[in-house]
Amino acid sequence: MFDHLGLPVTDLEHARRFYEQALQPLGIAVVKSFPDAVGLAAGRGRTAEQELWLTRADHVPGPLHMAFAAASRAQVDAFHRAALAAGARDNGAPGLRPQYHDNYYGAFVIGPDGHNLEAVCHRPPENTP
Repeated sequence: MFDHLGLPVTDLEHARRFYEQALQPLGIAVVKSFPDAVGLAAGRGRTAEQELWLTRADHVPGPLHMAFAAASRAQVDAFHRAALAAGARDNGAPGLRPQYHDNYYGAFVIGPDGHNLEAVCHRPPENTP
């Protein structure tokens, strides 16, 4: 549906470091940087094209909710740990959210500028040997 999304932030360098660390477990990394913007993209798909822009802003609109797709429940767990280590505030530990559907496994954090960030996996549990 979307080609890319712009997220205004009050401290671009702080936000870049936070999102780089928090989203690394999901395969998302910085692909472009400009003085007033940083573009991030998933390691899969269109890796040369930014999908999420962090843009310098004097004023940030009310907090947004952004859910990032995870390929596995382990990635959701890793996102949550990485985001907390990067300075996020916990807003919901990794776990099932059966009110959405039986295999909705998500984790939530509050990141820079108050944005509610989620990693979610819609797949059933991974088979373990």
